[in-house]
Amino acid sequence: MTEKCARPEITVVIPCHNEAGALPGVLAAVPAGYRVIVVDNASTDETAAVASAAGVTVVAEPTPGYGSAVHAGVCAADTELVAVLDGDGSLDPGEIPRLAGELGPGVDMVAGRRRAVTRGAWPWHARAGNAVLAAVLRRRHGLPVHDLAAIRVLRRERLLALGPLHPRSGYPLALLLGAARAGWGVVERDVDYRPRTHGVSKVSGSVRGTLIAVRDFWSVL
Repeated sequence: MTEKCARPEITVVIPCHNEAGALPGVLAAVPAGYRVIVVDNASTDETAAVASAAGVTVVAEPTPGYGSAVHAGVCAADTELVAVLDGDGSLDPGEIPRLAGELGPGVDMVAGRRRAVTRGAWPWHARAGNAVLAAVLRRRHGLPVHDLAAIRVLRRERLLALGPLHPRSGYPLALLLGAARAGWGVVERDVDYRPRTHGVSKVSGSVRGTLIAVRDFWSVL
């Protein structure tokens, strides 16, 4: 393979809180040639042990929160590009090369727009809340997105230059707001969205989780 055709160096960051059951399938689906960092975000199960057994880098982030975990993983990466996705099996890491291929001059981030592949993959209340927030981003900030991007590929240095973002569930929204204010080029592409393969969602799986996420989102806005 010539250098021109070589795959770009990407670190795949997978923030995890108690994802020992789903993580083996997620790691097995990561395309060959990518470095993987699993961020163990104060898990009380065997998440860290499962990741270590798979031979990937494990970063411990004791401060609870999705944003804290993502930030720890991005800081630990050393490649120009990073991809971020959940560790619950709802998203396919095999989508990363296609998304990364959209990066180029004028494009700083490629965001995945979730398309549920089965009924029940995306609860109606979570889908509705996501649609409302995405509409705010389009109308107020001119960002051409319809989803808060549960999977994304972006330029690491540009991300770090945004400074501290939200430490919890508000992180994806804070990232998109920061991208809009910084003048990033953002494109959105459809990705398959499936039911998580193990356990219950920390956000949409309970009324408490949903209420906490709503509070976090509005604190960002």
